[in-house]
Formats: sequence, structure tokens, C-alpha cells
Amino acid sequence: MIDLHTLITIILLSSAVAFLVAFPVIALLYKFNITRRMTVDFSTLIEKRNLKIGVPIMGGLIVVIAVSILNILLNPNRGIYLVIGLFLISAGLGGLDDILNIYGRNRPKPKSISLILKLIRVHKSKWKRFWLVVTFPWSAYKSFFYLLGSNPGKGIQAHEKILVQSIVGLALGFALYYFTPLTSPEILNIPFLTEHLNIGLLLIPFAWITTVLMTNAVNFADGMDGLAANQLLASFVGFLIIAIVKENNRSVILIATVVGSLLSYIYFNIAPARFQMGDVGALALGTLLASVAFLLNEPLMLLIISFPFVLSLSSTVIQGIGRRILGRRIFVMAPIHYHFQMKYGWSEEKVVMRFTLFAQICMLVGIWIFTL
Repeated sequence: MIDLHTLITIILLSSAVAFLVAFPVIALLYKFNITRRMTVDFSTLIEKRNLKIGVPIMGGLIVVIAVSILNILLNPNRGIYLVIGLFLISAGLGGLDDILNIYGRNRPKPKSISLILKLIRVHKSKWKRFWLVVTFPWSAYKSFFYLLGSNPGKGIQAHEKILVQSIVGLALGFALYYFTPLTSPEILNIPFLTEHLNIGLLLIPFAWITTVLMTNAVNFADGMDGLAANQLLASFVGFLIIAIVKENNRSVILIATVVGSLLSYIYFNIAPARFQMGDVGALALGTLLASVAFLLNEPLMLLIISFPFVLSLSSTVIQGIGRRILGRRIFVMAPIHYHFQMKYGWSEEKVVMRFTLFAQICMLVGIWIFTL
């Protein structure tokens, strides 16, 4: 069992590494002009939104670098290395999206299903009709995620992100079940109950779905200075306490490095932020949060400890369905933290503080349920 002194040492070491890494990262982001752009003027809708123009994005790199280096050096284990590998894949996906959003070309909207069906019936070329029939599942897949998401910009489109995230989630499920179990990941603990649920091979699709959902949930929560990071800190502290209680030392070290690096990240992300997390950090940390929950046999606790992220994801999906299918907005703006800012006139700082408190309360409720 890791003693308290060692635990604090790991957290402080991770915080120091992330803090030191931050300065060259900021310099590089400015050098290559990896900064926030604004193609639409939100100043009449969201207070101080335009002040974020020119702020470096991809600040989540400091967390990715610190967590990866420290776990490779201090936490040698094939299960941990697997998790770090998936963490880095998600970071790579997010980093590519961040860069393309700045230097890429505008992406076209996918054809609607109704248009594709019409072309299949009336197109003059039989070979084109045949191709449309053969590729219809892929076209329907793209159209479905367009309905849930926003208009495509320059970056990676929703259906492309989901494809890579699905590979990551399936890899986590397969590896946990067949190769690198730190515990018995197919045996899940159920909140409020003393019984355990053995889901067997269902662990693989369950890990896939959970990873995809949590990765996107964290990404949707990013957008206000300090919001995603403070909510992530609460979630990881919650799972750190669970790992300590379970005496899962490998997971304790992993989560402690995340907690320490997030502390330094928040220092630079306090409004007005020196940099923003970007997809490179949000996608990576969302993947890592799901992975940690499975390593501890507690993925269902994500619904409680990480409920603010669940709320962000749910509000975004509901808004997408409302706009594309019902033809109206359910919220003034999604994710839901923007709804509170625009409908009730809360400042960004007030939204961040109240959502941070909400995340901390959810974490405490989760720990209270875990200890029943």
C-alpha cells in the first residue's frame, strides 16, 4: 500500500513537471500560432467570448506530457502502459483536430439520407446508383452523427472522431479482458448494492461505449476557462480515493500523476487563461477517466462521480436532436453551461465556480455511495 507521504510526493512531482513543461509549450504554441480563432462574433451572445481570440489552445499538452513521462518511468506495468498508449492515441486525435481547425480547409456537410435515397432512384448513371447503394451504410453513419453534432468546420468531423474513439474503446475492452487485467475488470461493482455483476465478454462493448461517451463528454465540457479542468480534478480525486481504499497501487500512482498535473494546468487556465485545454487534452483525459474507472471495476461510478460530464454530453445530444429533427432548440445554447450563462446572465466565472462546486459535490456523493 502506498503511504501518504509517497502519494503526496507523486502529486507534487507531477505538478512540478507539468509546471516546468508549460513554459516551452506556451512558447511553441505562440511560435506556430496555435491560438484561438473566432469565425463567428459571439460578443453579443456570450460575455467576453471574443477576449479568447489569440489565446493558445492545446494547453492540455502539459498534462499529457507529464502523465505519460512519469508513468512510463515510475509505474512500469503492461496494463498501465496500455492505458497510457490509448491516452496518447486520443491526445493525437485531439491534437490533429486542434491543428486542422486552424490550418485545415472547411469540410463539406454530409449529404442527407433523403437526398441519397433520391439520387439512388433518379441518378442517370447506373454505376453511380450502384455506388450510392453500396456506400449507403457509411453515408447514413455520417449523416447520423451530423444530426447530433454541429456544422462541420475545418477539423475532424464527428463521425471520424467516433471511429477512432471506437477503436480505442474496443482496444481497452479487449486488452482488459484478455491481456492486461490489473484486477478482474469483467466483475463490476454496482452502486448501492453489495452484489457484483459479472458481465463476461460484454465487458468489451461496454468499455467501447463508455470510452466513446466519456471522451466526448469531457470534450463538450471544455470551453470556459477552468471549467473542464476543475471538473476533471474532482472526478480524478474521487477515483483516487477509491483506488486508495482498494489498495490498487498501480492505479493510485496513475491517478496521482493526473491530479498533480491538473493542479498546474488550472494555475495557467484561471481566467483570463494563459492557454486553453484544446481537444488534445480533453479527448485524452476523457479516455483516461473511462480507463481508470474500468481498472478499478467501478465504471458505473462515472454516472455519479463524473455526473457533470454526463450532463454536458446529454444536453449536447438533446440539443442536436432538437435542432436537426424537431426544428427547435431545447436549450438556449448547449452544452448546458452556456445555457445558464445566456438564459440567466451568469458570468463565465460564476458558471465555472458553480459547476466546480457541483462537480465536487457529485464526487463526495459518489465516495459516500462507494463506502456504503
